[in-house]
Amino acid sequence: MFAQPRMLRVPPYERGITLGDFFLPIRIGERTSVRQHNIALVLLGVALMALSAQVAIRVPGTPVPVTGQTFGVLATATALGFRRGIVSVGLYLVLGFLLPIYAGGASGLGHIVASQGGHLVLGPTGGYLLGFVLAAAVAGRLAELGWDRRYAGALAAMLLGNALIYAVGVPWLAAATGIPAGEALRQGLYPFVIGDAIKFALAAAVFPIGWWVVGRRPSDR
Repeated sequence: MFAQPRMLRVPPYERGITLGDFFLPIRIGERTSVRQHNIALVLLGVALMALSAQVAIRVPGTPVPVTGQTFGVLATATALGFRRGIVSVGLYLVLGFLLPIYAGGASGLGHIVASQGGHLVLGPTGGYLLGFVLAAAVAGRLAELGWDRRYAGALAAMLLGNALIYAVGVPWLAAATGIPAGEALRQGLYPFVIGDAIKFALAAAVFPIGWWVVGRRPSDR
């Protein structure tokens, strides 16, 4: 997936390495197994998404709030890579069925599907939640190919992932609420474009800085 040579931004021997691999100091990393390291990173990603989701602002005229949730999802996936990013996002979604860790402290399967009058109906924000998994896969894989080593690449990976969230979320919103496609765009996309652009423009700067710090880190720390 996404392994074409023209998409590879790092030497082949560095492909698959993400910033998350350097989160632990070397001496601590040497005392833990690869599995323990990966589990710790996945749980750290869940915590980041849960905390960022609590930043939520209701927008009049739409059931979709402005939140830090997409920032948490894409930052986690970019830091952890394809597999760990998907696992972390998937675990976050599952835990959110029971715990108040969705946007604004919400929880429950009803955000994706609920029962009304004996019929299953779609939750209006469920498409965005499911889109997180697809976005994590793409942003995580691009990070493994080295896109996050430069600002433009990190920004492109995040914006592409964010576009995929809307590609699932907006049609889902239309289907769940019965509104026309144009109205779904007005409710589920247009109010968030500027905020998303600002969030990801700032977030994308973190990754090149992080790689710069890794490059200067003493090897015996």
